[in-house]
Amino acid sequence: MRKLGSSRIDPHVAAWAEQLEPSGLHLSAITVLELEQGVLQIERRDSAQGLRLRRWLETQVLTEFEGRILPVDKSVALACAALHVPAPRSQRDALIAATARVHKMTLATRNLPDFQGTAWR
Repeated sequence: MRKLGSSRIDPHVAAWAEQLEPSGLHLSAITVLELEQGVLQIERRDSAQGLRLRRWLETQVLTEFEGRILPVDKSVALACAALHVPAPRSQRDALIAATARVHKMTLATRNLPDFQGTAWR
């Protein structure tokens, strides 16, 4: 998501995103948490950049994904717990992977190492 809000978007990411049907895309609530945290951190050190990112998050991401932000519920929590055994992993990454698994969705990420071993597509 961060890449899509960047003026320095990778051409491969842009080409991939152009092929997708926007109404079929969803976000994990954990992704929203990560985006908000990132915007807050940038706002603290660069108010102009923070304002640009705040507008992007509120007017594009949250508006465009209204009704398509998937919560962490009991099913996601149970699937997440299973991803920590036998080897613990990042809680946020496990929650994102579990959300995709529970909802039978493809998980799109450029951070492949963070999701290795989650056995999801």
